[in-house]
Amino acid sequence: MTRISRKLRKWTSEALDLPQDILLDMPRLTLIGSKQLYIENHRGVLSFTPEELLLALSRGRLRIGGSDLVIRSILPEEISVEGEITDIHIERTGEDL
Repeated sequence: MTRISRKLRKWTSEALDLPQDILLDMPRLTLIGSKQLYIENHRGVLSFTPEELLLALSRGRLRIGGSDLVIRSILPEEISVEGEITDIHIERTGEDL
């Protein structure tokens, strides 16, 4: 994404009062304590075990670590995970925003 494009998207987001995660195609994470995580704007499950969930993002991957992880619901761009969540790590690729 070019610098002008990023600035235009940011300006549009501010002018129209739209969430930046939608315009910039970023994931939105909602963590409730260390027991439940809701993720929007993912691009699919790459791998899953009770200790780790790896999701594809538009620009990288999202790694969720913990124990007794369970996928409670999964939709094309949304996923809900429960268990003891101990680590959340975004691995970015491509141009930084």
